[in-house]
Amino acid sequence: MNPKYPIYIISKGRWESRLTAKALDKIAVPYRIVIEPQEYEQYSSVISPRKIIVLPFSNLGQGGIPARNFVLEHSISEGAAFHWILDDNIRAFRRYNNDKKYLVTSGTVFKCAEDFVERYTNVGLAGFQYSSFMAYNRQKRPFTLNCRIYSCILINNSIGMKWEGRYNEDSDLSIRCLKNGWCTILFNAFLQDKAATMTMKGGNTDTLYNTGDNRREFAESLKRKHPDCVEVIWRFKRWHHLIQYDKINRPTLHRNDCISVNPGIDEYGMVLSEDAAKEGNGQP
Repeated sequence: MNPKYPIYIISKGRWESRLTAKALDKIAVPYRIVIEPQEYEQYSSVISPRKIIVLPFSNLGQGGIPARNFVLEHSISEGAAFHWILDDNIRAFRRYNNDKKYLVTSGTVFKCAEDFVERYTNVGLAGFQYSSFMAYNRQKRPFTLNCRIYSCILINNSIGMKWEGRYNEDSDLSIRCLKNGWCTILFNAFLQDKAATMTMKGGNTDTLYNTGDNRREFAESLKRKHPDCVEVIWRFKRWHHLIQYDKINRPTLHRNDCISVNPGIDEYGMVLSEDAAKEGNGQP
């Protein structure tokens, strides 16, 4: 199966690596990659022009915010109720089951996530957990409710909120969703293998992240916007923001009475392959 809702990849300066595009091509999932006009020649030499959307602006110095808001409006103009927006540095997607991380070979996990979200009327954001955050020998629940969603995000186009700021835009949007009564769902059953921030050229690495202040301004900017629930802390040799979700009045899920769910387990035709599990073992 493939996702019901459109998938967009926002990308800059990564036509050579294009990790997310390669990962989706490998499992035959349709997508469109959103780029700035000055890089069209490079991207179109390695990706079909039919998959490319060219932004009407370039080099605004505002990180990915303008591109993210363009994608939001583009998906709405096409009549989509939701849309996926993915970072351009995701190597693969996995299913987590019984302490194993299985490489997926189709877009079924996206469809599963969409169907689950549609069971409720007030899910604003949903997404896949990082593989690196799912330690082996540590069982986790299938999803975490009302936390930050990042890098591989399913957005409800009804939330009425645009991307804001310059840093930590995913954390900010997640917090604003919760404060406005929308739930977020982070799937632990479905994972993304994302390259660590600042480990690849292109994107925001050469512009926003190269500040020399160990990213303190990133953390401080989020605290200024949400002083009621954000603290700035030092760990792992750099500054981080700490979101105190217990200080946010987090909403509860509201069932969608228009959706009927059959009893029992629906595997959506997926089969767990030990070969796929072996490929996943040892991966971050």
